Amino acid sequence: MAGKKERQRRLAREKYERQQARRVHHARRWRTWTIMGLACVTVVGTGTAAYFLVQGGGKPAAAAPASTRATPTATHCTYAAASAPAARNVGVPPATPDGKATYQATIVTNRGDVVIDLRNAKATCTVNSFVYLAGKNYFNNTHCHRLTTSGNYVLQCGDPTGTGQGGPGYQFASENLSGAKYTAGTVAMAIAGPGTNGSQFFLVYRDSKLLQPDYTPFGTVVKGLGIIQNVAKAGTDNANGPGDGHPKEKVVIERVTIKKT
Repeated sequence: MAGKKERQRRLAREKYERQQARRVHHARRWRTWTIMGLACVTVVGTGTAAYFLVQGGGKPAAAAPASTRATPTATHCTYAAASAPAARNVGVPPATPDGKATYQATIVTNRGDVVIDLRNAKATCTVNSFVYLAGKNYFNNTHCHRLTTSGNYVLQCGDPTGTGQGGPGYQFASENLSGAKYTAGTVAMAIAGPGTNGSQFFLVYRDSKLLQPDYTPFGTVVKGLGIIQNVAKAGTDNANGPGDGHPKEKVVIERVTIKKT
């Protein structure tokens, strides 16, 4: 009888050890996936519900399927209602863009002017929205709320609330993603996932090779990139983690003017 009880205790102990080993394995696996997820969020925008590559949530933005990508030089644009209300209610852009126009935007900030050539031929609906919002004074007196200085090098703007969660109350498809690269001077849209473009955008002040081609490039900085680079040199408050937070040197967009030819 004693031998039988000893065998039962041994079997129970071995079962317990196997269970513990599985728990440790699962725990390690969960931590690994969590770290990978956080790494993705760092690459595509860390969480505090910021619209950077991640907009309004903690999930990394996935590559947009074909159904959510607009056709280059689009002749019709669809702007659907977003789940969140508009940070500033200025209506919705016209569905018919001027795909043949050439646009240049000047972002007037408290630190100087940043001039951007808009890529209307390749991101027509995105440019149509940006031009519309600028004309409605949507960007006036807004803060560029996010700066990243590690891995990716961008200044993010376009949210009137300054929280990283605000948008125009509508969303639309991504464009110009094929072969997209985020070299210094690129201006691209921040998203929360496929088809969630709104008003938030980011300016790349240094080549950012970690970014996946998920964020519509719609402009190129032709003047004033040094202004952003100087802001980056001053650093961030690391509110979202090391190298990611509010810029220490505040950047306020006073207004955005559009030149059309």
